[in-house]
Amino acid sequence: MRGARSQPYVAGVVTALVGFSSTFALVLTGLRSVGASSEQASSGLLAVCVIMGVLAIVFAFGTRMPVSIAWSTPGAALLLSTGAPDGGYAAAVGAFLVCGLLLLAAGLSTTLGRWIEAIPRPLASAMLAGVLLPICIAPAKAVAEIPGQAVPVVAAWLVLLVVARRWAVPGAIAVTAIVILVADDPTAPAEGLLPALTWTTPSFDAGAIVGLALPLFLVTMASQNITGMTVLASFGYRPRLGPVLVGTGGGTAIGAPFGVFSVNLAAISAALVAGPDGGDDPDRRWIGAAVSGVAYFALGLSAGAAAALLAAAPPLLIQAAAGLALLGALAAAMRGAMAADSHREAAIVTLVVSASAITIAGISAPFWGLLAGLAVLGAERLRAAVARPSAA
Repeated sequence: MRGARSQPYVAGVVTALVGFSSTFALVLTGLRSVGASSEQASSGLLAVCVIMGVLAIVFAFGTRMPVSIAWSTPGAALLLSTGAPDGGYAAAVGAFLVCGLLLLAAGLSTTLGRWIEAIPRPLASAMLAGVLLPICIAPAKAVAEIPGQAVPVVAAWLVLLVVARRWAVPGAIAVTAIVILVADDPTAPAEGLLPALTWTTPSFDAGAIVGLALPLFLVTMASQNITGMTVLASFGYRPRLGPVLVGTGGGTAIGAPFGVFSVNLAAISAALVAGPDGGDDPDRRWIGAAVSGVAYFALGLSAGAAAALLAAAPPLLIQAAAGLALLGALAAAMRGAMAADSHREAAIVTLVVSASAITIAGISAPFWGLLAGLAVLGAERLRAAVARPSAA
C-alpha cells in the first residue's frame, strides 16, 4: 500500500530526470548556436528549469490533473539549426520574447488558435522534420570523424535501447559526459560551476522575428502543446488549453531576457505521470506533475556544471548526442508529414527546404520551407480546380 501511494512521487522524479537528462545538452548547444555565451546559456537552462518548475506546480494544484511542463525540444533543435540571427544573441532573446507573446495571444484569442489549426498538419510535421534532420545526421558524422569518442556513445544508446528503452538517451548523455571527462586534455573551467541568472536586453530584428520567433511558435504549438493535450486526453484528462497557453506564454516572455526560449506542455514525458506509471489512482496522478516541478528546481542548479562540461566537448560529439535524443521525434514528424497522399509533394518540399539551412533576407530556412510547401499545396489545388470543369 505504501508503495502504491509513493508511486506518483517516484513518477514525478523520473519524469524530471528523463526530461532533463535527455535534452539538456541540446538546450545548451541551441542557445550557444544563436549567440549565447557559456554564462548566458547556463542562465537559460537555469531559468527555463525554474519557470517549468513553477508552472508545473501551479497547474498541478490548480487543475488537480497531471499537467506536465517541459521546454520545447523541437524549439531547441530549431535554435541549433537556425544559428545566430543578424542581431546576435540580443535579437534571439527578442525572438524568444515574441514567441512567448504569441503563445500568450493564442491562449487569449480563439482566432489565432484557428489560424494555427488551419496550417495543414502534414506541412507542420514536415517543417519539424526538416529542422530535426540535420541534427539527427550528426551521430553518423561523428562516428566517421571522431570514432574514438562517438562510438562508445552510440553503442551505449543501442544497448540501452534494447534492454532499458526509457534510459537509452539519458545513458548516452551519461557516456558522453564520461568521454569528455576522460579526454586527454580537458579544458572545462574549474570555476563558475554554480549557475547564475544573466540578463540580456532584448532587441527586435525583423529577420529574427520572422525566421526564429514564428517557426519557434509554430513548432511549439504543433509538436508540443497540441500533442501534449492529445496525450493527456488519451488518459482521460482534459484541461483547458487556453489557461495553459497563457501561463506558458507568459512564463516564456518573462524568462526570455534570461534565456528562456519556450516552455510548453510536455508531450512524450507527459505519459510518465499521466499514465499507469503515475499511480493506480488517476485522481492522485497530479502529484507526480507537481513533484516533477520541484525536481526541475534541483536539476536547474546543475546548469553551470553542464555548461562547463559542454564547453570542453567537441561540438560534433554534443550534436551526436542530441541527434540520438531526437531520432524518435524525427520518426514521428516524418510519419505525420507523409501520412496523407494529398499533401505528400507539398510536405516533401517543406521538409527539404526547411532542412536546407538557407537564409534569405535574414530569415531562416524553416519559414521558407513552410511557405514553399503552402505554395506547392496551393498550386496543386488550383490545378485540381481547373481540371474539374474540363473533366465534367
